[in-house]
Amino acid sequence: MRIYTRTGDAGDTGLWGGQRVPKDSLRVHAYGSVDEANAVLGIARASGLDDDLDQLLAQIQNQLFVLGSDLATPGEAASIPRIDTADIDLLEQVIDKLERELEPLRQFILPGGGLAAALLHQARTVCRRAERWAVSLSHEEAINPHVIAYLNRLSDLLFVLARNANARAGVADTPWNSPRQQAQQ
Repeated sequence: MRIYTRTGDAGDTGLWGGQRVPKDSLRVHAYGSVDEANAVLGIARASGLDDDLDQLLAQIQNQLFVLGSDLATPGEAASIPRIDTADIDLLEQVIDKLERELEPLRQFILPGGGLAAALLHQARTVCRRAERWAVSLSHEEAINPHVIAYLNRLSDLLFVLARNANARAGVADTPWNSPRQQAQQ
């Protein structure tokens, strides 16, 4: 099977079920951003996380494939798995577990610290973009309502994971210094 089909050369792409849409449609932006978040998670995994975090990110990457196919499938399709409340509940359980390992936040932090944490922060921002595209799409077309909640919760988890990656690597989070604080230094 060839990787190229030439069917998208005119600027459109096929959705599950055969419908063709422009490559700049809200739906394609939404699932494209989910795919980008997944790619950034792959880079974070390659940066050298401990086994527990790596396995968790592998599960999330697989779930992002489900979410991407959910967004790429307008309407009903019996063979397409969908995001549901159990997926969101699982993210919340993981957030709660990982937060117990961390010192409470007392101020805003900047994205960064170690490489893995910086990449998890990047994945978080891409996830937020995917959420915004999904919200825009939901104003135009019906989508699975759990998609937006999942993306919202996932971005929260990625923030906690970034802090956790720093803590496990012995790297401090980078505090944000307001312009007033900078002037006083």
